[in-house]
Amino acid sequence: MASSLRTDEEFTEIYNRHVDTVYRVCFSFMKNAADTEDMVQETFLKFISCKKEFTSGEHEKAWLIVTASNTCRDELRRFKRRLAYISSCLRQENGGQTEEGGISELLLSLPPKYKEVVYLHYYEGYQTSEIAGMLHCSASTVRNQLSRARKLLKRDGV
Repeated sequence: MASSLRTDEEFTEIYNRHVDTVYRVCFSFMKNAADTEDMVQETFLKFISCKKEFTSGEHEKAWLIVTASNTCRDELRRFKRRLAYISSCLRQENGGQTEEGGISELLLSLPPKYKEVVYLHYYEGYQTSEIAGMLHCSASTVRNQLSRARKLLKRDGV
């Protein structure tokens, strides 16, 4: 590629050529379709803003694979930090202790993808649309996660 500026047609061609590979790499990290699609999108956004000239299709593919891997790792680190923060906030609510069978204990036992939306909605008071913006997902995803979390909590006795 002679120029570092890419036309829409060139980008579309590159995207179509590598999207399956990037998707597989991202899915191996993220383990679900919604997060995988977000990471694929982030990877190609980085590609668009990249000023790098690639010497071959293999070099381009290698760059996309490494970028996809790093993007997923970064997102997983951010997610783990958010979960640690939520857990610490729930523990502080009870003076550093959780009572056996208490609400905080049950909230901490929720699967990770539900803890964050429950905390942001019920403890911080955010609306589902605001949470969706923070977590880079759709409002319907947030509503579904809240609904599933409530069902799990109800099943466990809250």
